[in-house]
Amino acid sequence: MRIAIATDAWLPQVNGVVRTYENTTRELRELGHDICLLTPATFHTVPCPTYPSIRLAINPGPRLRRTLEAFQPDAIHVATEGPLGHAARRYCLKNELPFTSSFHTQFPEYIRMRAPIPLAWSYAYMRRFHGPATRTLVPTESQRQRLLERGFSNVVTWSRGVDTNIFRPSADKSFLPQPRPIFMYMGRVAVEKNINAFLDLELPGTKVVVGDGPDRQKLGEQYPDVVFSGYRFGEELARYLAAADVFVFPSRTDTYGLVMLEAMACGLPVAAYPVTGPIDVISNGVTGVMNEDLRAAALQALQLDPQDCIDFAHSRSWRYCAKGFADNLDPFNAPPQDQDNPVTQITL
Repeated sequence: MRIAIATDAWLPQVNGVVRTYENTTRELRELGHDICLLTPATFHTVPCPTYPSIRLAINPGPRLRRTLEAFQPDAIHVATEGPLGHAARRYCLKNELPFTSSFHTQFPEYIRMRAPIPLAWSYAYMRRFHGPATRTLVPTESQRQRLLERGFSNVVTWSRGVDTNIFRPSADKSFLPQPRPIFMYMGRVAVEKNINAFLDLELPGTKVVVGDGPDRQKLGEQYPDVVFSGYRFGEELARYLAAADVFVFPSRTDTYGLVMLEAMACGLPVAAYPVTGPIDVISNGVTGVMNEDLRAAALQALQLDPQDCIDFAHSRSWRYCAKGFADNLDPFNAPPQDQDNPVTQITL
């Protein structure tokens, strides 16, 4: 199948949405699908207000249309609600083509943290955006229920995976020399991640933050005893995780929290609040501890067996997730493929 995916989240951004589509498209290609990625990388962009590391495409409609007409997709997926997502949505509506969409981020809650905009207004906008999609894919059952309660329709679950070839445990914890136990946060350093809830905890040992974002400098000055490593990638990132003792996930607004799976794959139990995301990923008392008292959760997580976390992560593969993604698409132009003359991949 020829699949076009429009996503405003792409490299060099570092977040769960980007990793999800990186891994999903890799697996889809290995399964024999042809993928056209419509990302900010090949469009004129400007920095997002209040978040300059995110680039927003300017007037992407004409080029997106030309690219889709050249690629002739069998299915179109709108991954995000930014300029590229809007352009792909308009193209499908104008040409009366079915499309699927994804709800990755609780933008209404994120916007509310930065501006006094009522949640009801933001959710009304999101319902309008996703309403024409034949299916809206969300990562967990609890998130599906939240959207149904907000008046969304045709919402289905599409799970997430982890690359256990990269994220794996290590018997040698000496990579991080700080006093133990080491409690780690990995992800975007921004207000919507509720990272202060972790940094304010009175915990023994050391707190380590792996990642970057608009609040890193301010928080580094505010919490001089916390180790801020900045972004780390691939094998080095996995070494950071594997050298810690507990992964602390303070967010209350994530729809999934892919980093929790990556931490588990490295043998780290997770401490989190009992909210959407963690409640679908963590087996409470086995692979992590969920508690409104995040300090208590972090200390109790120290007592859990890392092998239970590793075993759980190994049951979540990206291949399985990619198949689920493809199964939920709505093809509109899928003639039988000539196995002797495979089509050429186009990747932007």
